[in-house]
Amino acid sequence: MSERRIAVITAGLSNPSTTRLLADRLSTAVTRELEASGVAVTVDVIELRDHAHDVVNNLLMGFPTPALESAINTVVSADALIAVTPIFATSYSGLFKSFLDVIDPDALTGMPVLLGANAGTSRHSLAIDYAIRPLFTYLHAAPVSTGVFAASNDWGHSGDEGVDASPLSARIDRAARELATAVLARDVAAPALDAFDPASYLGEGRSFGHLLGGLAGE
Repeated sequence: MSERRIAVITAGLSNPSTTRLLADRLSTAVTRELEASGVAVTVDVIELRDHAHDVVNNLLMGFPTPALESAINTVVSADALIAVTPIFATSYSGLFKSFLDVIDPDALTGMPVLLGANAGTSRHSLAIDYAIRPLFTYLHAAPVSTGVFAASNDWGHSGDEGVDASPLSARIDRAARELATAVLARDVAAPALDAFDPASYLGEGRSFGHLLGGLAGE
């Protein structure tokens, strides 16, 4: 049986959070789809709020802590990424964007990504397409066609997992199928990067100045 690893980043600020709940629903659905195709799945979830101070310090100083470096390596060495953010002021959260800012801009090239977002009102339902999808397109990732947005009225209490039989479930299943298809079509990701070797994630020809967050050229 082949094996794939899915990284999940979730930018919810509260504990528990509906952002994490949506991320869990998405990862469960993707796992189910891949296992149905005979693929073993490992899911690594990264709660960005646990790294908030380290992300800010990295932006200011240019050096990640070991914990943040491990989180970055988990993301860039995965076979696919599930990225979920709350919507603040019509766009992704600052923490979500800041974490992506400390990742090498070429590290997600070609990676299949499932985009998710949640907000208190469905008025923000287009945020995935006008804000989040362009961000990952800029990073040369490969977001699947279906993004999953959840508003407060999408959540219920009739099911064991706290989600009722709503259009949200259908969107989750459709997006999961698309990500699973993309993962199966892609070569197995390269081995995990060496956290102590800048060349392993900077790539050939990249300067140490990039490791400093671009500060060397400012």
